[in-house]
Amino acid sequence: MTDSRTNYNDRNGSEGLYGIFNDSFPPILDGVTLTVQNYVYWLANKGMTPCVVTPWNPVQSQYPYEVMRYFSLPIWNRKPYRYGYPKLDPFIWKRLRNTNFTLLHSHCPFSSGRLAVYVKKKQNVPLIGTFHSKYRQDLEHSFRRAPWCVPIIMKRILDFFNACDEVWIPQAYVEDTVREYGYKGKLSVVENGNDFATIVKGDLFDYKKKARISAGIEDDEIALLFVGQHIKEKGVDTILDTLERIDGKIRFRMNFIGNGYACEEMKKRVAANGLSDRVTFHGVINERDALARYYAASDLFLFPSFYDNAPLVVREAAAMGTPSILLEGSTAAEVIRDRKNGFLVKKRSEEFGNLIVHLAENRDELRKVAAGAKESLVRSWEDVVTEVADRYRVVINNYRK
Repeated sequence: MTDSRTNYNDRNGSEGLYGIFNDSFPPILDGVTLTVQNYVYWLANKGMTPCVVTPWNPVQSQYPYEVMRYFSLPIWNRKPYRYGYPKLDPFIWKRLRNTNFTLLHSHCPFSSGRLAVYVKKKQNVPLIGTFHSKYRQDLEHSFRRAPWCVPIIMKRILDFFNACDEVWIPQAYVEDTVREYGYKGKLSVVENGNDFATIVKGDLFDYKKKARISAGIEDDEIALLFVGQHIKEKGVDTILDTLERIDGKIRFRMNFIGNGYACEEMKKRVAANGLSDRVTFHGVINERDALARYYAASDLFLFPSFYDNAPLVVREAAAMGTPSILLEGSTAAEVIRDRKNGFLVKKRSEEFGNLIVHLAENRDELRKVAAGAKESLVRSWEDVVTEVADRYRVVINNYRK
């Protein structure tokens, strides 16, 4: 996949090199990868010079900025993710030592984060770490046969954040998780952006109508959507429970976009319950315009997850005029005001189902909340990275004092 965006400034940048570190990068696609992509894209547009440091992947593309890759192996239970092993790569250390960085920003505390700490110590430059995920839950799933590994790795994660000069979180409620992990330092909230914020040039209602026709969704069907990793931690079982409850009560169409270890089990369950004509699994959709059309064609985005911190998908859906149903008390729901810019329910499929049936019969309420979601949850990545660039300069100046 080649990045179709071509407005990068072809210049070296006078402020030095900005190292952006993360354990995932295309062709792997998730919310953190998308964040990194937009950081480097908009930093370059502002005349700054980014450099991505990430594990090697057999599928690669050309980018108008430097991408340093280091040795990696696939993670067997989290395909297509890979784990970087820089200790087995003798070249990455020399490359990093010989690259003059002005600032380092790691979006992951694992192998790329450790490399960022290495560069910080060697070059005496500031390091920012962003806390994106609930790492303990990821580890507990990955090491369920060796749970003794989890506290060891959690200590390494805490060591990484303690080594940072600043720690950023995407929304305020994430602080609870960071403190639970033992981090006691200062935290700064830096929101995520949304590259769908400016994708619709004309009337959104007309765009949604055309997208709905293109997706083959009829007027009397309520269109439901989930985008993300197909893993149990994200509440996909709750979604399937809900679909089984509303079957026969209303006409609906459900689209799943993404992949994950639970995907095959989900497909079998849908088939076993006779829902295959109303539920479609699309796999990963890399093309952003195509993904935007699925968001726009939908009436509701379903996100019954306690796992996520500040999911980009909720804001992407809002940009396309599609409000989300989230769980009361979840970190992801911090930005949601019930029936104002989204919907909040308890993690019970009957509550999900009852709400969906109610909204299918009360479209005016649905449209009102959709408007509230677009107005309050959508901020462009250009706007966010303008703030980030200013923060970078402040961090650099403070570090040099």
